[in-house]
Amino acid sequence: MKDKYHLTKEENLFLAKKVLVANIYNSVRLEGINTTYPDTKTILEGVNVPTLKLDEINCILNLRDAWNFTLTNIDLKVNLDFICKINSFVSRNESLEWGVLRNGQVGINGVDYIPSIPVKEEVSKKIEEILSEDNVTKRSIYLMLYLMRSQIFWDGNKRTSMLVANKILIQNGCGIISIKEENIFEFNRLLTEYYNTGKSEKIVLFLYEKCIFGLEFNN
Repeated sequence: MKDKYHLTKEENLFLAKKVLVANIYNSVRLEGINTTYPDTKTILEGVNVPTLKLDEINCILNLRDAWNFTLTNIDLKVNLDFICKINSFVSRNESLEWGVLRNGQVGINGVDYIPSIPVKEEVSKKIEEILSEDNVTKRSIYLMLYLMRSQIFWDGNKRTSMLVANKILIQNGCGIISIKEENIFEFNRLLTEYYNTGKSEKIVLFLYEKCIFGLEFNN
């Protein structure tokens, strides 16, 4: 796997800010929230949308705050503490606890796989192992998928995982990862397969080919 984009950090930050509304919209659609792009933009501008529930609006605003923290602290080291901090924004007022590892059993809707209760030392070791991968794009995708399947938090695991992957990509000028609306069905199908089998080849290829984009320049 090669990095698809070779931007400067400043170019990638520019891109991330330019598509921020679209990224948040894609994330909440992935969560099954029936919002529109204009409604999402309106909420992010501080105006209420009466057709959306309070918890749906909260999800959008939490993602805004998580993205703002990430972009403001783009040079912070990615480790378990950083990932917990992202989840503290993403899952604020949504789950039993936010920003800390879950300490109870959970299931995942539609799959047979049941993730084990996370152990801090084991999770930290696995994160370090993944981040030792030389290729930026590969380690961002693999860390994202590991965090999703492990379900280390009570809630917000997909949103947290994708933000962490984007932090790695942006810091290193390797683009943006986002699941656009037309790709949600295929992503969910492959994610379910990955959850059940632990085999990531198909979803890694899908993410690499369909879900990573960047700035294009004329030579």
